[in-house]
Amino acid sequence: MDRQPSALAGNTAPAHGIAFILKKSAISALVALVLFSLMIGIRTEAGDAGGLIYWTRFGNLAAMVVAVFAGSIVVELLRQRLAPRRGTPVLSAGAQAAFSRIGRFAGPALLIFALLMPVIFYDQRYILDLGILVLTYVMLGWGLNIVVGLAGLLDLGYVAFYAVGAYSYALLATTFGLSFWICLPLAGILAAFWGMMLGFPVLRLKGDYLAIVTLAFGEIIRLILLNWQHVTGGPNGISSIPRPSFFGIPLTPAEDGLAARLGIEFSPSHRVIFLFYLILALALLTNWVTIRLRRLPIGRAWEALREDEVACRSLGINTTTTKLTAFATGAMFGGFAGAFFATRQGFISPESFSFQESALVLAIVVLGGMGSQLGVALAAVAMIGGFELFRGFEQFRMLVFGAAMVFLMIWRPRGLIGHRAPSVFLEKPTAISSSMVKEGHG
Repeated sequence: MDRQPSALAGNTAPAHGIAFILKKSAISALVALVLFSLMIGIRTEAGDAGGLIYWTRFGNLAAMVVAVFAGSIVVELLRQRLAPRRGTPVLSAGAQAAFSRIGRFAGPALLIFALLMPVIFYDQRYILDLGILVLTYVMLGWGLNIVVGLAGLLDLGYVAFYAVGAYSYALLATTFGLSFWICLPLAGILAAFWGMMLGFPVLRLKGDYLAIVTLAFGEIIRLILLNWQHVTGGPNGISSIPRPSFFGIPLTPAEDGLAARLGIEFSPSHRVIFLFYLILALALLTNWVTIRLRRLPIGRAWEALREDEVACRSLGINTTTTKLTAFATGAMFGGFAGAFFATRQGFISPESFSFQESALVLAIVVLGGMGSQLGVALAAVAMIGGFELFRGFEQFRMLVFGAAMVFLMIWRPRGLIGHRAPSVFLEKPTAISSSMVKEGHG
């Protein structure tokens, strides 16, 4: 009797033996030994006399290597055990519908929590400051999401526009005595101008070459701020930057302050709460403008450019204008965030605008899901809040953070909420007559 081939043959993932699993785990452990030997096994620092001192932590290194070896075995066993058949979704239709419903309520829930956060944590300055920091990175992530997520232009120098906005506000406020509400749009306009200046040289670049040029642009701006001392203050930065006012009313205990005019007792928390709602309003403005632009022709042009630049040109879309508007719009919101950063800190220096800031904002966009507004917000909360949770483990914080990023990229390679749903699509398929596509007519 002939054996009939199974309909599912070739659809299941091949199972590997114990020898393959042990070999793969041993290779992972060897790689971990090489990588962590200088990070964990041997630590060095400058001593009191100026010499180099070191100490060893071979026990921690051995524990890390064993953990990697055991973890690799567990991961491979789970992969073979839970590997879905090809063409079969990992989640059922009911589970996908449940996650979709949760996603619809996640945004409003986060907004309501953000609005009530100063009321709930009125006397907890640390939590309010952390909330301001998270909202600042949410705004930066949404601004960069226009360039990277919607237009598909890899920008590694986004911190340059952040710095332009901060220094623009600081110089205008300290030199000409202009208020925050006048300097804020000026900082955004100047940052947008520099975004266009960056866009012109990179019109013909894409991919890795575009990333290298934008990275160089960010470093050029930082070096200019560092060396143009008679204007920017050089490494000493700019201090005594004016604080924002409530439309001309200072948030001080003086008689003309906001508390005195309202007849309430002054509290230092008033200024922190005002800054919290200010950055929340700026972030929501960024989100609203991004969503509106995405539904306009320019937003659809950004999405077409992201998917295929050649096809975009074949449709008659001006790619020069499309790229410049993406760079300028994203830079403008970066300038707004920089102006807020300057007025919140009261002091800025080139050290605050290093490449690490660009890398952190880009990581927020990628991990959240390029093109997803909610995903960027969730990633900013997770990453900035995660840094604070592991602040007590300073030596292992970056290690845990890197491992979490690796696992997330394995589990969700397109980000937490990664999607490329078009803003405009046909609800019903349109039938085209065969006479319209014959040679000479189509």
